[in-house]
Amino acid sequence: MSAASAARSTWSTWVDARCIDIDESGRWRSLRSFDAAGPTGRLIDASGTPGRPVVSFASNDYLGLTQHPTVKAAAIAAVERWGAGSGSARLVVGSRPVHHDLEAALAEWRQTESALLFPTGFAANLSVLATFGGPGVRVISDELNHASIIDGTRLARADVAIYRHGDAEHLAALLDAARADGVARTIIVSDTVFSMDGDVAPLDEIVDLARRHGSLLVLDEAHAVLGPAPDLAGIDAVRVGTLSKALGSLGGFVAAPRRFVDLLINVARPFIFTTASTPADTAAALAAVGIDASAEGDALRNRLRAHIERIAPGHPSPVIPVVVGDERAAVALSAALLDRGLLVPAIRPPTVPAGASRLRIALSAAHASDQIEALASALAELHPIAP
Repeated sequence: MSAASAARSTWSTWVDARCIDIDESGRWRSLRSFDAAGPTGRLIDASGTPGRPVVSFASNDYLGLTQHPTVKAAAIAAVERWGAGSGSARLVVGSRPVHHDLEAALAEWRQTESALLFPTGFAANLSVLATFGGPGVRVISDELNHASIIDGTRLARADVAIYRHGDAEHLAALLDAARADGVARTIIVSDTVFSMDGDVAPLDEIVDLARRHGSLLVLDEAHAVLGPAPDLAGIDAVRVGTLSKALGSLGGFVAAPRRFVDLLINVARPFIFTTASTPADTAAALAAVGIDASAEGDALRNRLRAHIERIAPGHPSPVIPVVVGDERAAVALSAALLDRGLLVPAIRPPTVPAGASRLRIALSAAHASDQIEALASALAELHPIAP
């Protein structure tokens, strides 16, 4: 056997062993095909045969704007005017007028001086943390922050400290320790609404700590369709958001003071070396921002709030966990709901810690009242949500 063949064999053997190990641990995942426009669709099996209709409670399309006629029309018009793709990174040739229009709308929406688009929210978090988290900086991060924040702190050249989830006292102690260590600059980074539990960060306390310590506050607001809306007056703050959830499109953005955005344009590698967002995605998001800020947006949020109250009264967000614990039990509960035509995914390690497997319900204003009732009835029978 040649050296090249031996190397290929070594890698093939390693990959096969890793796949077998994951499968035998009960954590194997595979992609499914869901032919849907909105919450209702059909799962397609491996042979390409569609099954019976199911209702999805897995999507982050919180306001149902992926199917809004104004949003779809904006995307179609953008394709007709500018084509399917942007062609290059924006610093080369990629900007279209709609990119600037959306950034202006996002800055106004988030009440900041400026905003900058990214192809995903993941890329936005990588960019922010790698840009501002340089040598001499300590990043202090909530332990349950999104994977994009975790990877951003790894990419940064800063020291990193982790505070217990939602624990403002622990955060304060870590800030005091940074001061005692002579750290010149600190960054506090947190989701505002956490993606697996749907709970809310103690923003008033976090903002106060950022003000007292002169920290840069980085907030990821991807799931904050119902708030909270932080009061950031008097502090340096960067707000990271997404176009891919409540706005029904695809992409991410940073809203921040103008010079902060200027710095990102000049040094953030995930921005500099990435093709600009497609015209269709950008135009769709621009239309969605307009809807969100209108009376129609208020009505959609009120409808979403009512759905949440039916499933989990008082819960602060449309992400509702049904914590089961055991992985196999969570998978079995998901399968039992699917048998009733309700698609609710099981979330297992490594996404959540061992022993914390759960179902993750994601509600949308696009769900019909009878669909919400069907879910509530099934959960009451199979696994009631603890108050």
